[in-house]
Amino acid sequence: MLSRAPKSRAGSAPHFAHQLAAAVTTGPAAAVKPLPILAKRTFFSSALRANDDNPTPKFVKRPEPAPSFNTEDTSSAESKQPATLMDDSMIGMSGGQIFHEMMLRHNVDTIFGYSGGAILPVFDGIFNSRHFKFILPRHEQGAGHMAEGYARATGKPGVVVVTSGPGATNVVTPMQDALSDGVPMVVFTGQVPTTAIGTDAFQEADVVGITRSCSKWNVMVKTIEEMPRRINEAFEIATTGRPGPVLVDLPKNVTAGILRKAIPTESTIPSRILAGLSTTTVTDDLVSRPIERAAELLAVAEKPILYVGHGAMGDPRSAEAVRALAKKAQIPVTTTLHGLGAFDEEDPLSLRMVGMHGSFYANRAIQNADLIIAVGARFDERVTGKISEFAPAARLAALEGRGGIIHFEITAKNINKVVETTEAVEGDIAQTLPLFVEKVHAVKSRPEWLGQINEWRDKQPFRYEADDEAAAIRPQTVIKTLSEVVAPIKDKVILTTGVGQHQMWAAQFYKFTHPRTMITSGGLGTMGFGLPAAIGAKVGRPDCQVIDIDGDASFNMTLSEMGTATQFNIPVKVVVFNNGEQGMVTQWQSMFFDDRFAHTHQYNPCFMTLAKSMGWKGIRVEKLSDLRAGLEELVQSTEPTILDVVVDSKVPVLPLVPGGKGLDECIVYDEQVEKERRELRRERLARLAEIERREYEG
Repeated sequence: MLSRAPKSRAGSAPHFAHQLAAAVTTGPAAAVKPLPILAKRTFFSSALRANDDNPTPKFVKRPEPAPSFNTEDTSSAESKQPATLMDDSMIGMSGGQIFHEMMLRHNVDTIFGYSGGAILPVFDGIFNSRHFKFILPRHEQGAGHMAEGYARATGKPGVVVVTSGPGATNVVTPMQDALSDGVPMVVFTGQVPTTAIGTDAFQEADVVGITRSCSKWNVMVKTIEEMPRRINEAFEIATTGRPGPVLVDLPKNVTAGILRKAIPTESTIPSRILAGLSTTTVTDDLVSRPIERAAELLAVAEKPILYVGHGAMGDPRSAEAVRALAKKAQIPVTTTLHGLGAFDEEDPLSLRMVGMHGSFYANRAIQNADLIIAVGARFDERVTGKISEFAPAARLAALEGRGGIIHFEITAKNINKVVETTEAVEGDIAQTLPLFVEKVHAVKSRPEWLGQINEWRDKQPFRYEADDEAAAIRPQTVIKTLSEVVAPIKDKVILTTGVGQHQMWAAQFYKFTHPRTMITSGGLGTMGFGLPAAIGAKVGRPDCQVIDIDGDASFNMTLSEMGTATQFNIPVKVVVFNNGEQGMVTQWQSMFFDDRFAHTHQYNPCFMTLAKSMGWKGIRVEKLSDLRAGLEELVQSTEPTILDVVVDSKVPVLPLVPGGKGLDECIVYDEQVEKERRELRRERLARLAEIERREYEG
């Protein structure tokens, strides 16, 4: 019997090509010998090339991944695939060591995870590995959000390893968050031994069942022989088409077991599978005619607009094509929350963000455009408002053959799901949009259309109550000042946010100029996302400044991850808006519930004391005159740092499109209206206080 000590797994090793060539045979392994460690990440197999023993090598296509509830095929593979190449390089490895090997083959450089009994064989297999970093959070939810931040910053899938039961259920929220926002994430969960499944064993949970609705795909590995194949499938599916989370459930007897026989080579080598090829291959037949028709529509349109979403962030070519199209055809550009940075917001063609809290002029432009070109966006209700009132001019233009809605989208189910499109181009935007740019005729200017937009911009820019040295700091001013402070280095600054008013103010008052510089929870709106996401982003992009813009309520949910940043020397920065309330909810309570602030105020710790106890640097700003200096000190710091800014409370985020209303019905900032609202609030609160006093005395 052969085994591998963890110590040897971390040692030096020959090139993978030499190892694989020596290990792969066309039949059963004749003699089992201890094999050197597979440490290199780039590898080729000489057994897959033509030679005397193998004159016509062929790849056998792997079938599409089976659903997680399918049983393992136990029929004879030899009768179906008599010439299958067999790999005996993993014979003698434990499941945990095979896991380590597969991580190397997928170029994994970072793992976020938390240990536990059911996953210990995997932790033992990666013990002291010098090939990747392991980041230990304070909670499994933190691991999931760190993996999201890492993936959003780098474009590579985030990898999470947790134990069974509560360890697995604690990553459900990050998985749903990743599914909502299209973030590639591969989650490995420990599980009780297969012999104990169904017995209500300690820390047993039906993880596959629980995560079926919050993952692109999930599976339980039932034998050690299928483990490499399932890992390959997981990485492929997570990164194919619209990215998303996948989960591989690993019973303890599988990861603790020893592989004793050769397995098909194709199952051990990362490669494209049919499911992936079908969604990434763009053919002329699929896109040529739709692109031609789309170009014809743009040629006759007079008021076009580009509406850009998160899909433009997946590949650098996508954002480049967006910029090229906007410049070539002089098309104004608006983005979703996740599309921020796909187009330079300093450019005159930028309309900033669209939707519920988007710019007044972007919303007006969408409603008046005769052609909307949607790129990697899914027409979320926070963007469209009331569907029946969305884009009336474009819908009319579609009926008259002079415009409409064009949708560039990689996921077929998102086309015509919310809004009926005039023309749809299905496929990877990085491939389809450049083809469209080639077909588009150059336009020197659109004076009437751009002139109208500039009138709207001048009439209603993003506005808020003027600063007052004697008053509390306006939260919007914090964001504007930060944007100015980091202006010279914006290509190397990544913002993350929690969820709430601070998130929308960051989108409104920080000007994004580069892709992948805004990382936030959009679709699910997960409070507590900001700090762990910042840690993951900083691990993935250590060359960048990573700053978490957070509200105090949101920050309180995951502030324990400050310890993670300290332990692993991850110098993230946090700006906390300290006003003692759940601002977004209190805004709705003020505007739509007659100032009845039901359970939306919380006690905060002293963030300066917290910083000291966590090994962070702490800075506190209470006066407007100290704000810029505080932000500059934050940016210049080389250690984990928190800036505690005491900001004004009961400040509304405006513009606001109320739920159930069209984009034309947005509420904008009006100084007189806000004064009247504050006075009405004081009267209401006084009445409520009097009622409470009488009830207490009576």
